[in-house]
Amino acid sequence: MSRKMLTRLFAIGVALALVAAACGDDDDVVTGLGACDSVDQVKVQLQWVAQAQFAGYFVADDLGFYNNECLDVQILEGAVEIVPQQVLATGGAEFGLAWVPKALVSNEGGAGIVNIAQVFERSGTLEVSFKETGITSVADFAGKKIGNWGFGNEFELTAAMEQAGVRDQVEDVAQSFDMLALLTGEIDAAEAMIYNEYAQVLEAENPATGELYQPSDLNVIDFNDVGTAMLQDAVWVTNDWIARSGNQDIAQRFLEATFRGWIHCLDNFDECVNTVLAAGSTLGQSHQEWQLNEILGLVFPATNGIGVMNQPLWDQTVQVATTQIDDLKGVSIPSDSFRTDIAQAAVDALAAEGLDVDGSGYSRRTIELRPGGE
Repeated sequence: MSRKMLTRLFAIGVALALVAAACGDDDDVVTGLGACDSVDQVKVQLQWVAQAQFAGYFVADDLGFYNNECLDVQILEGAVEIVPQQVLATGGAEFGLAWVPKALVSNEGGAGIVNIAQVFERSGTLEVSFKETGITSVADFAGKKIGNWGFGNEFELTAAMEQAGVRDQVEDVAQSFDMLALLTGEIDAAEAMIYNEYAQVLEAENPATGELYQPSDLNVIDFNDVGTAMLQDAVWVTNDWIARSGNQDIAQRFLEATFRGWIHCLDNFDECVNTVLAAGSTLGQSHQEWQLNEILGLVFPATNGIGVMNQPLWDQTVQVATTQIDDLKGVSIPSDSFRTDIAQAAVDALAAEGLDVDGSGYSRRTIELRPGGE
């Protein structure tokens, strides 16, 4: 009998005992470690520091979802110098989060990793401008100063400009990872993540009004609409690790608990924001509320259930990657660069419990941002 089955039988037995005794604290959380014949210790490497982009992992840890799956999970925060794909390849973690195009480049370099769960179904990348610039489409970039971050974050933009026939008519400007150049008028449009830098503009004061900027002050190009969006946050493991005996079971349990964390946030939004803040986020509360609201919109609705790959979006990502990224031009991306069986098994188990695995009813909340995101 598997550890997972033992855990569930134990949990059922505990629940029945509590009902029979008609006593106990309703707020008690029964975790599975006491029922495990052994506990598997694993690490997951994030791309960045604690923030709502990773809420599902922090919630799964905080609420004991990993423990209930007989897992002791250490969440490793990221930093500028940390590349999750390299951490995986060198054995520093069992699970790593990475954008698909960046991971494909790493694989071309010999990383040997595979995508086992495509958690974000949509890209969060935007190009943002003020209304007075008149930029309402990619074609309007012609003759303008267009910012991008580089470092592998620019390919949705470059593909969109090629598609519109304006790439050689644009002044390409290296942009720092903030919106200062847009706010000071140094560039006409700036690259932004919908869950982070876009909010930074809306948290800044409009000198013409003395109030915060509003969405109505801005034009936004969303690469999901343009057709050059690329898949972003996914869970990766090395092919060597997943091939070892017992590790596919560990991976399924990890995904099941993680997906449970994300699903929990659909109906427990404020709790999840507070969990991220308690995990050590240095960003303010309203910024984290905005971020979680938008992140959930990238995860849900999930066409095939959370984490199960949407093949047309994979194909679009590969097409953009192999035409825009020098290291991948002309490369045939192997079909086994991702697999769906483990995520599908996790989704099926959660669906059998009646959980909302596709989040089809999710709609974004109205978030009131405060100055500086406080």
